[in-house]
Amino acid sequence: MYLYRFEVVSKSTVIPVVIAALSDEQAFGLVDVELEKYFLKQPEVDEISLYEKKRIRNGNGFVLFEQETLLNT
Repeated sequence: MYLYRFEVVSKSTVIPVVIAALSDEQAFGLVDVELEKYFLKQPEVDEISLYEKKRIRNGNGFVLFEQETLLNT
């Protein structure tokens, strides 16, 4: 099993999403599922980018640095 870190671009917002999945295909599909669960109205997704993929082991994780999440348009 792997831990995936995605960045989802929706209009002018970047949404970090972390997924545990067995394959890349399953992980990309679960991004939409998690967005549906989190938002009352699912945002219109412009782009989904995979930034990191790690095999799940004790002590593995990701840093989600709080930065300006609005894109300069």
